[in-house]
Amino acid sequence: MDLGTLLGIVGSFVVVAVAILLGGSFSQFVDIPSILIVFGGGFAATLIRFPLAGIGGAFVVGGKVAFTSKNIKPRDLIEEISNLAEIVRKSGPLGLENVDVSDPSLAKGVQYIADGYELDFIRESMERERDLTLSRLSEGKRVFKALGDSAPAFGMIGTLVGLVQMLANMDDPSAIGPAMAIALLTTLYGALVSNILCLPVVDKLDSKFDVEELNQTLIIDGITQIRENKSPALIKEMLIAYLPEKARAGLMDAA
Repeated sequence: MDLGTLLGIVGSFVVVAVAILLGGSFSQFVDIPSILIVFGGGFAATLIRFPLAGIGGAFVVGGKVAFTSKNIKPRDLIEEISNLAEIVRKSGPLGLENVDVSDPSLAKGVQYIADGYELDFIRESMERERDLTLSRLSEGKRVFKALGDSAPAFGMIGTLVGLVQMLANMDDPSAIGPAMAIALLTTLYGALVSNILCLPVVDKLDSKFDVEELNQTLIIDGITQIRENKSPALIKEMLIAYLPEKARAGLMDAA
């Protein structure tokens, strides 16, 4: 569970709720027509841009990345790959069969080596898996970006609807209040949905894309080097290139 995401979302809504309660009644800020315009309209506009199956997958990917994603540091991957190479050097590929591996992609590569698959097959299979993973992250980012853009837009549409209703009923004071509520609350709902839910998830997916691309490429290179029976020290030295300069010092000495 990513506590940062949970605390950020809950904290944002709590701050808004407290501000509302300090200034009046919470029920004043609940308006069903405004909710329908922002949520229904924003989701419908997103359906126009993407296929329904893609939207469902995007919500799954976004939820996993925002709330349950666990990032593995490249430095830890290099150490783990080096240890796996040491096992192969001492016990051969079959020594990898009962090894616990932290990353699913690395575990798949280790299983390929233990099963004796050819180098070309291993590289092609793992590169295909990496590209599909990155494609899912990119599609999820596009869907949440579309929702983040549509919510404020429909908030403005709701504001225009409310203003039209208000101006059309200026002779009826009882109709001015509800129309004005629609005009203002749709803008509020659109801003909340966009800035608390959608756009932060877009940034999470964007960050996850960069991390996943680096880690997956590092794993592919490490697995192929193990399959070619390179020495653990040489593999570690080659993979250190994936780290920034400041993070290389300790591993360079070990290599």
